[in-house]
Amino acid sequence: MNLSTIDIVIIILYLLVIIGLGFWISKKASKNMQSYFLGDNSIKWYWLGFSNSSGMFDVSGTAFYVALLFIYGFKAAWLPWLWPIWNQIFVMVFLAVWIRRSNALTGADWIIKRFGDDRSGRLAHMIVVIFAIVSVIGFIGYVFVGIGKFAANILPWDLSNAVLTNQQTYAFIIVTLTTLYTVKGGMYSVVATEVLQYGILVVSCILVVIFAVKGVNYDQLHQQLPSGWANFWPQWKLDINWGNFSQVNDKISEDGFIWFGALVLMMIGKGIFASLAGPVPGFDMQRILSAKKPWEAAKLSGFTNLVLYIPLFMMVSALTLIAFNSFMPVLKGQPKPDFEIILSQVVSNYLPAGIRGIVLAGLLASFMSTFSAFVNAAPAYLVNDFYKKYFKPNESPRHYVKCSYLTSVTIILIGCFFGLFANSLSSLTLWISSALYGGYAAANVLKWIWWRFNGYGYFAGMLAGLLSATFVPKLMAWLSATYFTNYQELFGSGIGTLISFFIILVLSISASIIGCLVTPMPDKQVLQTFYTNTKPWGFWKPVLQWVQKVEPTFEPNRQFKWDMLNVLVGICWQMSMVIMPVFFVFGFVSYGFTAMGVWLVCMVILKFTWYNRLKITAA
Repeated sequence: MNLSTIDIVIIILYLLVIIGLGFWISKKASKNMQSYFLGDNSIKWYWLGFSNSSGMFDVSGTAFYVALLFIYGFKAAWLPWLWPIWNQIFVMVFLAVWIRRSNALTGADWIIKRFGDDRSGRLAHMIVVIFAIVSVIGFIGYVFVGIGKFAANILPWDLSNAVLTNQQTYAFIIVTLTTLYTVKGGMYSVVATEVLQYGILVVSCILVVIFAVKGVNYDQLHQQLPSGWANFWPQWKLDINWGNFSQVNDKISEDGFIWFGALVLMMIGKGIFASLAGPVPGFDMQRILSAKKPWEAAKLSGFTNLVLYIPLFMMVSALTLIAFNSFMPVLKGQPKPDFEIILSQVVSNYLPAGIRGIVLAGLLASFMSTFSAFVNAAPAYLVNDFYKKYFKPNESPRHYVKCSYLTSVTIILIGCFFGLFANSLSSLTLWISSALYGGYAAANVLKWIWWRFNGYGYFAGMLAGLLSATFVPKLMAWLSATYFTNYQELFGSGIGTLISFFIILVLSISASIIGCLVTPMPDKQVLQTFYTNTKPWGFWKPVLQWVQKVEPTFEPNRQFKWDMLNVLVGICWQMSMVIMPVFFVFGFVSYGFTAMGVWLVCMVILKFTWYNRLKITAA
């Protein structure tokens, strides 16, 4: 790709502004741990919402969604449930409030408030620190692969050498530039730069859509779409037929998504457990803990959904439309095309100068914001929850901030090393979303809803989950290849990985319950303090009775039915924001207005059933 002068100028200006802004704000972050990791709990909830959405608008995810939409059509709107993306709705409706009430510094610090600071609590605390580091390293590897693929396909210079490929060299350079301001600036710097990056992303989305739809003959386009591509509602067996484009059919078979109805049902089952468990220890958790008040934590989570999905899927659908109109012959000529590079190929070869520079800056922004969010979250667990707690509890605040610098750089290097050996975005996505989350879900659901659950059970469940996440996917792959060769279509990587999730979940929940029941119950005072502060619903009757003996006026959380109603409405609201821009960009205007109607109706319902009641229910 030959970048024009204006493209190069735009990208250089963007990098200078972002790095300069990060360093300029960094002085505010160096006072102490509270300012470095949580911004002194003084940042407005809507800025945190913009920051959170910018962190989730990552180049790896965008490339993955473009590939999914190109291959699976409108049914691709269901596939983000693999994560599941509607865990954000659970967080918005009630989990953000429960988490923020703790006044913790990190997710691991929150565990001590749940289980106490005795031996069982410390075991639970240590295992969640380990999980946090493993998950952050996995995500850094994920974004490392994504930005490497993107940069190597759009930048014209060959930087390969005896040690690293061209893709890996570009990834290391961009990671280094992002590290400069992220490590120095902490939460203040991350939020400020991410808000600016969000603005650049939105401008990029609008420009790409305008260019993509200009002059498109939609009648002709709709006739050229593969059979079943424009069907939104899932059938039991995938109905998309790419005809003589056999490479796509091979990719669908390889993904294991042919039995689409089974896939959706399994994603729903997985999603309920994964969403009830709450956000994994990472940047999402840090944004919630950074909010001023519990109801502001809920509002920032809702605002994240509102400002993220429409622009994200505007860009995804516009880039996919350009690929259909211009890039299709190139893909058909390749024996085994890599659909994950559609995004970078479209940007590098089919956008005009100027727009290309802005879009490149926007996609660089999406990487940098995601990467900086993870990097800001990780050292909090090692420095605050490990080093400070167990080794150096009485050092100066500045000492811990300097330790955070060193920890950040170390974790970045390990994450990049992990990314060097990852096969693809798809494999990393499935491992993180299914295997790793399967190990997290069981113990973290029980910690919310069951009073008898203790730190030993949490430790046992998380340890079993982490070990299972390492071995079960490999066992499933071996069984599929050795004994279920006639069912490869069913036990392919997609559904097979979801089956792994449920196996890991069962092993983890069994270890959690056994570990809990063979050890003493939690400390009564810790349970009472946690319950009165957090006010979760669930199986807390004995603790409620203890609390009411001391505080007869104490009222339990009676919001379960309201919360479940709002979750269902919220999932419909979120899905409408995913599919609405896709319908409009591909010229299915009536479908688009139907989705818009659902979006508006759901917002009106949530205004009365959730938003208006926040200050009362979150007090």
